[in-house]
Amino acid sequence: MTNTTLTNAVVTSPAKKWVQLALGLLCMVSISSPQYVWALLTRPFMEKLGVPLAEIQLTFSLLIILQTFFSPFQGRLIDKFGPRRLIAIGTVLSGVSWMLTATISSLTELYLYYGVLGGLGTGIVYIGVVGLMVRWFPEKRGFATGMVAAGYGMGAILTTFPVTQSLAAKGLENTLWQFGLVMAVVGFLASQGLRAPQRVSTQEINSNLTMSDKSFTSKEMLRKPLFWLMFVMMTMMSTSGLMVTSQMAIFAEDFGITAVTVMGMAALPLAMTIDRFMNGLTRPVCGYISDRIGRENMMFVAFGLEGCAMALWLLCKDDPLLFVLLSGVVFFGWGEIFSLFPATLTDTFGTQHATSNYGWLYISQGIGSIFGGPLAALMYQQTGSWNLVFGCAITLDILCALLAFFVLKPWRQRFLQRVRA
Repeated sequence: MTNTTLTNAVVTSPAKKWVQLALGLLCMVSISSPQYVWALLTRPFMEKLGVPLAEIQLTFSLLIILQTFFSPFQGRLIDKFGPRRLIAIGTVLSGVSWMLTATISSLTELYLYYGVLGGLGTGIVYIGVVGLMVRWFPEKRGFATGMVAAGYGMGAILTTFPVTQSLAAKGLENTLWQFGLVMAVVGFLASQGLRAPQRVSTQEINSNLTMSDKSFTSKEMLRKPLFWLMFVMMTMMSTSGLMVTSQMAIFAEDFGITAVTVMGMAALPLAMTIDRFMNGLTRPVCGYISDRIGRENMMFVAFGLEGCAMALWLLCKDDPLLFVLLSGVVFFGWGEIFSLFPATLTDTFGTQHATSNYGWLYISQGIGSIFGGPLAALMYQQTGSWNLVFGCAITLDILCALLAFFVLKPWRQRFLQRVRA
């Protein structure tokens, strides 16, 4: 255990921290469905609009791009005006985007309402809540960011089966309108209790990890090659994970999984429910472990796990039970990037500008959505097989695991030693 003196550290009662964590978690749950239920909506949108998969998947890329590419600007607004107002606006935009999508009659409207408006709304909430938690919990950043990120990853558990049943019983339009209204109301109410933490000049933090006692501005951070290594690594992991998230319903249908049941339940929604649970569970679990064994060590294990699980997944694609179970392992190996990377970034570049700094790193997910969304769909259409798509994703996972342990870890140690000196 080492002692680190942090400037602008939080001083508050533990009760206030946990209330903020709970409210942030609820806000994340309210915005999780647009990304994580998307796979259930691709086929209904294709049938409604009469367009091919690649054109529909551009909506998903727009959602992630708008969610991420504006996050540095959104982070600065949150730092300036406070989290409550901005996050409230984001939750309402996210819900309203579904309500408007229920009225579409063209592909352009789908892009505008679901992709652009939904992306802007979810981006404000995501970057705001994560940036808030790394400031409320300087001594447990991995765990705290993992908990709220779990709300984003697991929140769709609450909607996967209901959305599936609603699509069958009520149709696409009624499903989008009703669930969009619930999302907007729940998120808005939760956001009203969010507050930025109070600060004092210094606070000594007990931690196993070495942290920077200097806060870098975004401009200073962007000049550091170390940041760009993290950016490339998060892009690689986002590509593999978002390929699965966006294409799962389609390749499950090609593998013959959608027509079978497992343990008395339809295989695809069961797999997606397990995926959401594992995708959420891994974030606080791996974040908590990384607080103790080190960020890069945890990255090496988790990224390698995803690569190996995805290889087995492809090999066992004809077995419905193994397909369902291995899909959970794949998501467990992927979802922790949303706790490990923000915690690593804040450990390295300081707390004061954490929200806007993470906004810059979060752009990497937008780039990954392009590779994992429409480009992966085009690769599949050109080859007629998912083998090459999966092969690329597996390669990215294994390469990123090696980069974490053999490049990022020693480089970051040297960087922090120079900063502290």
